[in-house]
Amino acid sequence: MIRSLDISASALTAQRVRLDVIAANIANAEATRQEDGTPVPYRRRIVTFAAGDAAGNAGVHVDSVELDPSPFRRKFDPMHPDADRDGYVQLPNVSITMEYVDALAASRAYEANAAMLGVTRGMIQQALRLLA
Repeated sequence: MIRSLDISASALTAQRVRLDVIAANIANAEATRQEDGTPVPYRRRIVTFAAGDAAGNAGVHVDSVELDPSPFRRKFDPMHPDADRDGYVQLPNVSITMEYVDALAASRAYEANAAMLGVTRGMIQQALRLLA
């Protein structure tokens, strides 16, 4: 039963990282410059999961946080300081709608694993009562 606690805990950690990355994507959905000021739009990040951990135990972990290779969006805004000579601005390849859907899925997975922790804890308490 302790192993199932470890599995659920690893999933909670992985989903928390996923939610953090989604929040960063939403926060930077209109960022046309990098932190250092270079005029390159923010590129959406995607979390990749892998089974198990470094010790070979069951569960899940974040394998990597990768950049989404899809093209940047273009918007006609000749007054924008980052507009090209044709008046188009490159915007991040972040779709707010897709991020909300991903956030919903991640929060549901987080809730399911939190519920599993509660069920496992209850089973352990019942087993201890039977032994006492």
